[in-house]
Amino acid sequence: MVLQKAIAESGLASRREAEKMIRMGSIKINGKLAILGDKVDPEKDKITFRGQPLPQKAEKIYIKLNKPMGYTCTNRSFPGEQNIFQLISLKERMFSIGRLDKDSRGIILLTNDGELAQKLSHPRLKKDKTYSVRLFPRRGENLENNEGRKICTELIKGMDIGEGDGVARAKKTEYLQDNLFVITLNEGKKRQLRRMFSVLGFKVADLQRTNFAGIGLGGIKEGEWRKLSPQEITKIKN
Repeated sequence: MVLQKAIAESGLASRREAEKMIRMGSIKINGKLAILGDKVDPEKDKITFRGQPLPQKAEKIYIKLNKPMGYTCTNRSFPGEQNIFQLISLKERMFSIGRLDKDSRGIILLTNDGELAQKLSHPRLKKDKTYSVRLFPRRGENLENNEGRKICTELIKGMDIGEGDGVARAKKTEYLQDNLFVITLNEGKKRQLRRMFSVLGFKVADLQRTNFAGIGLGGIKEGEWRKLSPQEITKIKN
């Protein structure tokens, strides 16, 4: 097994973080400094991180959280800042699958399966993510239905959102009423929907992700979480 995969499966770090640990010289195999490309047998080889053995292979945990606004999606802790891991009452180190910006809310998946988190976070998988997006009124008035439909067309067609990210497009769009849209993306560019609407001259008032890769909120209240069902786990692994 490739070394970084063994580290990810132990729950110590994601595969990407494991690669950084190896490059920094923090990992040894049977007392010898490890290098990228090393292969190991976790049952026979002694793998250490800064002198300490890797954690015992943990039971894999998969949960979904209804993230409130005001929380960041990072394992790093900053003074005066709230992050989603403060909402999870588990001792295992968890990784988020994908992210939501601080001002957004809704479903986010978390796991201690570093290998799966790394895989599902890769943009090439093009996972469907559905959002409910409400805009601030422009000039104090809500959009007419025909205006909403025109915006849907523009979102599907796509536009250059700048910052070197090129053209961003929505996969599906629907205008409901009162400045409310339902939008499905299969891209994962930073703050993508906010930037797309900004190009069109609108500011987002509320953004909620309601579905991630076929997994819905299922009535979970904001700030609460629950473990995925066996069927949901199968769905994300496939």
